[in-house]
Amino acid sequence: MALGIANIAMRARLHEVEDGVLWAERSEGVSAAEVAPDSAAGKAGIVRGDVLVAVNGEPVETRAQVLDYQHRAREGTRLTYTLLRLGERRALDVTLAPVAPPGSMYFVLAAVGLFTLLVGAWVRLRRPHDQATLHFFWLCVAFFGAFTFSFNGPFDRLDWTFYWGDAVAQAVLPPLLLHFTLGFPQRPPWRTARPMRSILPFVYLPAIVLIASRILMVASGRQDGALLSRAVDLLDRAEPVYLFGCAAAAIVVLARAFSEITSLTGRRQLRWLAWGTVLGVGPFALGYALPWSLGVDPPIALQLTAVPLSVVPLTFASAIVRYRLRDIEVIIKRALTYTAFLAASALLYVFMQQLVEFMFANDSDPHNSIVAVLATAVVVLLAQPVKEAVQNALDRVFYRDRYDYRRALVAFARDLNSDLDVVRLSQRLVSRIVETLVLDRMALMLADERLGDFRAIGDFGFVRPVPRLTRASTLTPRLDAGHTVALDDPIAAARFAAEEVEFWRDQGIYYFVPCIFEGAAIAVLALGRKDSDEPFNSEDLGLLTAVAGQVATAIENGRLYRQLHLKAEEIGRMREFNENILESLDDGLVVFDESEQIVRWNRALESTYGVARADAVGRPLSAIFDARFVEALRAAREENPHGATLFKVPLTRRRESAGTEGDTTRLLVNATVVPLQSSPGDAFTGTILLIEDITDRMRLEEQLQISEKMASIGLLAAGVAHEVNTPLTGISSFTQMLLDGADPADPKTALLEKIERQTFRAAKIVNGLLTLSRPGTPGGESTDVDVNGIITDVFSLLEHQFEVGKIRVRRELIGSPTIVRGIEHQLQQVFLNLFLNARDAMPRGGWLTVTTRVEGDQVFAEIADTGSGIPSEHLARIYDPFFTTKAIGRGTGLGLSISYGIVHEHDGTIRCDSAVGQGTRFILAFPLAVRPSEVRSVRV
Repeated sequence: MALGIANIAMRARLHEVEDGVLWAERSEGVSAAEVAPDSAAGKAGIVRGDVLVAVNGEPVETRAQVLDYQHRAREGTRLTYTLLRLGERRALDVTLAPVAPPGSMYFVLAAVGLFTLLVGAWVRLRRPHDQATLHFFWLCVAFFGAFTFSFNGPFDRLDWTFYWGDAVAQAVLPPLLLHFTLGFPQRPPWRTARPMRSILPFVYLPAIVLIASRILMVASGRQDGALLSRAVDLLDRAEPVYLFGCAAAAIVVLARAFSEITSLTGRRQLRWLAWGTVLGVGPFALGYALPWSLGVDPPIALQLTAVPLSVVPLTFASAIVRYRLRDIEVIIKRALTYTAFLAASALLYVFMQQLVEFMFANDSDPHNSIVAVLATAVVVLLAQPVKEAVQNALDRVFYRDRYDYRRALVAFARDLNSDLDVVRLSQRLVSRIVETLVLDRMALMLADERLGDFRAIGDFGFVRPVPRLTRASTLTPRLDAGHTVALDDPIAAARFAAEEVEFWRDQGIYYFVPCIFEGAAIAVLALGRKDSDEPFNSEDLGLLTAVAGQVATAIENGRLYRQLHLKAEEIGRMREFNENILESLDDGLVVFDESEQIVRWNRALESTYGVARADAVGRPLSAIFDARFVEALRAAREENPHGATLFKVPLTRRRESAGTEGDTTRLLVNATVVPLQSSPGDAFTGTILLIEDITDRMRLEEQLQISEKMASIGLLAAGVAHEVNTPLTGISSFTQMLLDGADPADPKTALLEKIERQTFRAAKIVNGLLTLSRPGTPGGESTDVDVNGIITDVFSLLEHQFEVGKIRVRRELIGSPTIVRGIEHQLQQVFLNLFLNARDAMPRGGWLTVTTRVEGDQVFAEIADTGSGIPSEHLARIYDPFFTTKAIGRGTGLGLSISYGIVHEHDGTIRCDSAVGQGTRFILAFPLAVRPSEVRSVRV
């Protein structure tokens, strides 16, 4: 580049002068080999064959001395030549004339050469690893040397450099052109290996011959200038012929390559190479090279045919840089746009100038042009809408009916964010892009949630399912980097595995446009070809890239929405799961806030406490539970803020949901209060209350305690009864002996009878103790006993007492016999004790209800009274021996104890429910011996 600029600068400053003589060194001296007509020497009278003896009186021995005088001289300098002609010495004055100045044609060609060198360097730097760009670079260097280098005349070292640079470039330019077309575009390997090695020597051989011949001619022509002149002229005329021959051969090679290259891009490259060669070399070869080689000097108009030679490197560069090849219509469109805009600006300038001249009425004012330029600049800078209008008009011309589709696609991409359904979005997107670009097939491939493989979620034009694009693919890193992958580009496809490229080509997919979000491809637009079989240009890819950016955002929004929806479903399932856990608890659960407002109430507490959830939630704690229970909870929370448990707390059960008042039941519960906080260390947001109903468990524990007590007392009673029975037997025997034959009128007889009665009473007590101490030992043989019959017999014994005590009896006995296995008189004792206790509990009268029923394999008997009831604190002790709440002398406290033992001896159970002021109910259950065939109720 520096040498080219230096050559142009030297040509621009050229002021050499000459005498018009070709001087040659011969044996007789420096002689005039040729004299140009109408030159300074011709006008002075110098003819061919004159021998130059001296210049300005100084002897001359070599041609170089003559040239040295001319280099030091200026235009108009007069030199006195002393000549020897036919033995006669003559002195002639020669006025030196300037060398013909270089025409503007050289500077045009030199500018073309510099531009070509820049194009070659740019292509090489853009693709430094492509062998074709290196070859193209040297081709551009040859163009540059042929157009820019030209010797100036001094023939110093720099001028010889220009000369040989021009000569070598002219010689190697034709074979370089042919060599480039032989190797580019890339042929199949079987077509390029051996033929290339065998053809190349013949391609470059003429160039070597031309260079060697020129070197030989220059070296030998120093002694014979005329010969040198003729030889150089011959070589100069042979070089264009050589260029024409190589260009014709290159066109033939490119035409043949059409049968060897099948890819669309390769064929487009071939067309550009062929047309570039024809349009660039054709006019030059026909208008200049052939006439010149035939000895005709072309006029300046035909010399201008060298300018189209610059088309060759430009078209070659477009073929190498493929996206420029695809963008030729874009380049043309933009060129037309800027040309139209510049033409409009020029017209605007003329209009402004005329307007300024008209307004100021002074056509000769030099400031008019300045004002017009400034006004035009202002209008142009503010005329962006005009430029956009021109651009849109050209777009309509180029894209025709596709123009509105392209604009609609951009608007559609912006509206994608409103669709949160990824599958529906994909189908809409695919159909819109196919409609806009007229594609044969397309698929939108979405990466899975973990940025794994890409799978098609929307496609068009595929007969078989679209294969997935794996993360292990060689295409994926390129896509993640945000680059579009074009598999119809051989150079770009060389980055990837050949098998994979062929696989996707077989599927009809040639382009992958990534949808990038946060530095990674979350989706890929996989596209086939256009229906016109044309590749995508940069505007198409730019449009797809812009759409892909919007698609990435829309897909991510859809993914986030889907994740949010899944998270909401998961939260819903977790909430339902937690609800199920809470509702499945056997214990009651209450959650109340800091103001003791109830916010949660589970199903177990509904059944345990008798208050429905709808009636409890939102109400204060004190409105639901009794005051004593609430006060106990508050005290426990104050004493232990981090949680406390209250054991065996009495709680009155309510029946608000039943709509009845006064229906309450006393419960025993364990209450646990725990503070509610969202995470450890946070402030308390409420309180959890767990209520465990232990009423039945406490009853079982009490019965177990009673059984243990009975076992202990039984051991004691056995010992006491054994020890007491012996003296009682003696007292009873002696009393009976004294009464035997005693006088009834004797006062002592009455005392003996009292002693006997008390002895029988003591014996009865002892027998009761013995029965208590031996519950497993029956007092007789077990037989089938009818429970209804026993109850009827006992009622008959107590009927008079019930009438006297104003006790009314309600008997609801099952119609058929209720047969159990047992000892009749013991069961009579059980019911007798229970009836008598009921009578004692109703001193002012009341109702005694006796009910029998059969459920499954058991007979149930219920004895209920409306008496005073038993306090809850005494219920646990009613089966203890000698425990009684009656006045002294009214009972021994053994009735229920003995009854408890008899019932368990018969494999039955006895349970008591009682409330003070409401009465008492005993429920007895015995195993059924014979199942009745018919059951009916009888009221008495």
